[in-house]
Amino acid sequence: MLILTCPHCGIQAEETELHNGGEAHLKRVGPDGSDEEFEGYMFARRNPRGVHLERWRHAYGCGKWFIAARCTVTLQVFGTYAAQTTTPPDHIVQAVRAARPDWNPTEEGASE
Repeated sequence: MLILTCPHCGIQAEETELHNGGEAHLKRVGPDGSDEEFEGYMFARRNPRGVHLERWRHAYGCGKWFIAARCTVTLQVFGTYAAQTTTPPDHIVQAVRAARPDWNPTEEGASE
């Protein structure tokens, strides 16, 4: 079972208390975008094995959105942070790189 700590209320919650919102830090395509940009946003995403930054909502708690850094292979959670943050905090980047030295947060879309 996946257990994440909500950075807003500090509660450790099982995944059944949370709602997954998909990949974090995506550049959204608005109404002015082309059909090709929208298609790429909706359907042509990378889905590599390994560390992902994901959006989660504490649905049965404070109701706020946050970002979790976790490995899709091992389910190891490296940390969580508020969704308003545009890049992962240094302590999470260091924790991920300690386990996966090849990980680059900009490849995960963290700078977009």
